Amino acid sequence: MRRYGLILLALALWAGALAREGFDAWIDATALPPLLAETSVEVLDRDGALLRAYTVSDGRWRLAVTVDQVDPLYLAMLVAYEDKRFHQHSGVDARAMLRAFAQAVRNGRVVSGGSTLTMQVARLLEDGSTGEVAGKLRQMRVAWALERRFSKDEILTLYLNRAPFGGNLEGVRAATRAYFGKEPLRLTPAQAALLVALPQSPETRRPDRHAGRAAAARARVLARMERGGVIAAGRAAAALREAVPTARRAFPALAPHLADRMRAADPFRGAHRLTLDAALQGKLEQLAAAAVRGRGETMSAAIIAMDHRTGAVLASVGSAGYTDDRREGFVDMTQALRSPGSTLKPLVYGLAFDDGLAHPETLIDDKPTAFGAYAPQNFDGDYRGPVTVREALQMSLNIPVVTLTEAVGPAKLLAHLRRAGAEPIVPGGEPGLAVALGGVGVTLEDLTRLYAAMASGGRPVPLYWDMDAPPDTGPRAAVLSPEAAWHLGDILSGIAPPPGAPWNGLAYKTGTSYGHRDAWAVGFDGRHVVAVWLGRPDGTPVPGAFGAEVAAPVLFKAFQRLKADLEPLSPPPPATLMVGNTQLPQPLQRFRGREAVFAAAPDGPRVAFPPDGAEVETGGMLVLKVAEGTPPFTWLADGRPVAVASHERQEMIEGIGPGFVTLSVIDAKGRSGQAVVRLR
Repeated sequence: MRRYGLILLALALWAGALAREGFDAWIDATALPPLLAETSVEVLDRDGALLRAYTVSDGRWRLAVTVDQVDPLYLAMLVAYEDKRFHQHSGVDARAMLRAFAQAVRNGRVVSGGSTLTMQVARLLEDGSTGEVAGKLRQMRVAWALERRFSKDEILTLYLNRAPFGGNLEGVRAATRAYFGKEPLRLTPAQAALLVALPQSPETRRPDRHAGRAAAARARVLARMERGGVIAAGRAAAALREAVPTARRAFPALAPHLADRMRAADPFRGAHRLTLDAALQGKLEQLAAAAVRGRGETMSAAIIAMDHRTGAVLASVGSAGYTDDRREGFVDMTQALRSPGSTLKPLVYGLAFDDGLAHPETLIDDKPTAFGAYAPQNFDGDYRGPVTVREALQMSLNIPVVTLTEAVGPAKLLAHLRRAGAEPIVPGGEPGLAVALGGVGVTLEDLTRLYAAMASGGRPVPLYWDMDAPPDTGPRAAVLSPEAAWHLGDILSGIAPPPGAPWNGLAYKTGTSYGHRDAWAVGFDGRHVVAVWLGRPDGTPVPGAFGAEVAAPVLFKAFQRLKADLEPLSPPPPATLMVGNTQLPQPLQRFRGREAVFAAAPDGPRVAFPPDGAEVETGGMLVLKVAEGTPPFTWLADGRPVAVASHERQEMIEGIGPGFVTLSVIDAKGRSGQAVVRLR
C-alpha cells in the first residue's frame, strides 16, 4: 500500500512539473540502458526456413523478431491484457495506476499492476525489480524517454525480443519454437493466450514443468479476452480444450556442419541464408543415418545434392550423426580428403575422346599389362580381352583406363580436374598412372564439381551455398568438350542399377578405394548431381564395403527423395560422332596409343595448310589442305572430327572458334599428320 502511495505522490508531483520547462529537459537527459541485445545466430534455407540456430553467449535462446512477424491476434491479446491504453499514453498510464491503487485499497491486496508495456520494456532492459519504489520510479522515467525516442511498434519489438518465457527462452519467437515448433506468425487463440500469460511468472507457469498452472493462467487470459471482445465466446471455449504443450521441442539443427562453417567464416553475421532446401536436407540426413545402421558403430556417411544448372547446393550431409561421437559425427566428411577409387575414370575417358585417342566404340585391350614397374590388375583379377571403350568404362576395368591415362598424361588429368574446381592432393607431389585408380586425394565436394561439369556439357559449374555470395559466373576453361561430356553421360546412364533400384537412366559411377576404406557413388540427370560417400572417418578399412553394393543404393534412394522422376540428359551436340565401330575412321576402330596415332610416316599425310605454328584469319571459315597420304581423309580439330571419309585434299570448315587449335589429318592407312595453329 505504501508503495502505491509513494508512486501516486510522485505522479502528482511530476504532473505538476509538466508545466515547468525543466521536466522536458530532465526526460531528454535520461540515459537509456543498452537497447541492442545479442540474438541467436540463425542459418536459414533458400525459402527462409530455419535450419539451425545458436544460443547467445549466456546460453539463452533469443531469436530476433519484428512486429510484422508475429500473429496480430497475439499482439491484440497482449495489449488488451497488459496495457489497454498502450497506443494512447506516453509511457506511464496514470489512469491505470490510480485504478490499481483503488483495487488494492478495496481488496487489501494488489489485484493488478499499473505498469505499462513500455514500463515493462524499461524493466527488461535494465533487468530491474518492480517492487522497489526507486526501481518503479526509474522505470517510469525510462518509459517516458523511450516513448519520446521510439515509435510504439519499436517499443513493442523490444518487448517481443526480451520478454521471458521460462528457462533459457527469451523472446516470443524462441518461445513459439520451443513450445509449439513453429514461427510466431500463425498462432491459435490458445497458443496466443499462453504466450501472454507466461512472462508474468515464467518459471512457475512453464508448461513443460507446470502444465496445470500454465493451463490456469491461459484460462484467465482467455476469459478476459472474451469479456473484452477480443475473441468470441466460441473461440475461447475451443481454446480451453486445446492441450497445453508439456515438453519443449528441440530447435532445428539441420546441416550442422555447413552451418558451423558459415558461422566460423563470418561470426558477426546474424543470419546466414543458404541455398539448401530444408525438407530435402532433413530427408537426406535421415537417409545417411539409415545407410550406416547395422554396419557397425564407427561407420559414417556423407551426401551432397546440387543443381548443376546453377551450382546451388540443395543438401549437404557431413556425417551420419552430428552428435554421435562413436562415428566421429562432428567430422565433416564432405571436406575430408579421401581416395576416390574409380570415380575419376570417366574423366580419363572424356579426355581421350577429346584428344582423338578413342571413341566409345573404339576397341581397347583388357589384358595383363605392365607400365614400367607399375602392373595394375582388374578388381576381380580377370581379363576380358578386346572390349569397347564403352564396355570398359561401364565395367570399370582398370587396365584400359590406365592405358588411356598413359596416353593422355596424368598431369593433364589433374589439370582438368582442377578446371572443374577440385583441389586434388597427390602423394609425393608428382602424379603417376595410379591417379586414374584413386591414387590422389579429393573431397566429396570435389567429385560433385567434376560430375556437375560432365552433366553440364563439359563446362565447370562453381559450387556454392551462400545465397548472399553467389559465385563468379565469368568464362572459365572447359573441363571437357560438349561431345565428350555427352558421350560420358550416355555411357554412364547404361550402367545397371543396384538390385531393387529402378532402371531410370541415371548416369552414375561407383568407386572403392584401396583396402575398402571408402565407398563412393556419384550420379546425375538433366538437372541434379548427387554424391555419396560411406566409410570410417579415421580411414580404417571397412571389409566388404564396395561402392556398387554400399554407396550406389544410397545414391538411388537420394534421387528418389529429391524428386519423383528423373529429368532427361541433354541431347547430343550436333558434332557428336554416333556410329558403330566399323564406321569409325580406321585409327579410332582400335586403340593403339598416342604415338601410333600421331607418329609421322615418310609418305604419310601432311597438313599443308595451315602450316604448323601459323596464325590464320578465318573469317568464320577455315581452309584445310593435305599433302601426301592416301584418301579418304579424316580431319580432327582438338580431337573432334570435322570432316570424315573425305576424298578431297582440300576442305572448307566452319564453326572452329578463335584461339589455339590442334589440327590432325588421318589417311586410309591410319597414318597421320598434325599442326598446331592459332586462329583469329
